[in-house]
Amino acid sequence: MAIPDYQSIMLPLLRFAMDGNEHSLRETIETLSEQFGLTDAEKNELLPSGQQPRFNNRVAWARSYMSKATLLESTRRGHFRITQRGRDVLSRNPTEINVKFLEQFPEFVEFRATHREREETTESTEIETLQTPGELLEMAYQKLREDLSAELLKTVTECSPSFFERLVIDVLVKMGYGGSRKEAGKAIGRSGDEGIDGIINEDRLGLDVIYIQAKRWQATIGRPEIQKFAGALQGHRAKKGVFITTSDFSREAKDYVAKIDSKIVLIDGEQLSQLMIDHNVGVALVTSYETKKIDSDYFIEEYV
Repeated sequence: MAIPDYQSIMLPLLRFAMDGNEHSLRETIETLSEQFGLTDAEKNELLPSGQQPRFNNRVAWARSYMSKATLLESTRRGHFRITQRGRDVLSRNPTEINVKFLEQFPEFVEFRATHREREETTESTEIETLQTPGELLEMAYQKLREDLSAELLKTVTECSPSFFERLVIDVLVKMGYGGSRKEAGKAIGRSGDEGIDGIINEDRLGLDVIYIQAKRWQATIGRPEIQKFAGALQGHRAKKGVFITTSDFSREAKDYVAKIDSKIVLIDGEQLSQLMIDHNVGVALVTSYETKKIDSDYFIEEYV
């Protein structure tokens, strides 16, 4: 089944705590994942940031929201148990516990008002039933990044071929290749061979080199172009190359590089724009947000 949204987790979580015992979040996640019949792939599915499993995140938010409504209480680091209010809620045999249900409790209303999370449209309410606040933040970040990536790629395709070659070198240098920008720049067009636009050191000591082909194209790069590049590498007894384009590569081109002895990395326009964002090439920081959580180690004496 699909990973349940965090509001769908609330009632099963409260029922799990109904025995009145202290439970750890780790134990709760394991038990609920079995109850929901999640596959190993679903259990291990990560948030877009790659920092936490999606299901773990949703269980944590479900517990947090019910704690704000005082249906659950924290006992020590990473542990909780049901409160009398939580028992009273279960005695009413609710069919569902969600954000709207929790708004009957003044503590939760105060929490929501403080954090300005009360939705004003039906659309936003529908989104929240599926996503935790943390997921919504990540979704917004990913949307901004996707829009920037598309705008960046459009700008790159409008640049001159010579500027594009310099841009490619800038990206590779920012990634740690080629030593200084001045040293790497000397490699552009140095070979003059068909199929090679530049040469850059793989490391700062120059123990090995990487041959570069940069194509500011609109059309898909097919196998013939990659074969030409591979042939140029062989002519220099080179084993490593990077082929970068503003467009994309055909399936035949990708299959070809997977079968040959030379190591050729293909970077399409989408990957290039992502690398530019990751390594701050052609982009500028507008603002920065930090998300924080309680530092449990700071309060460790309270748990002893």
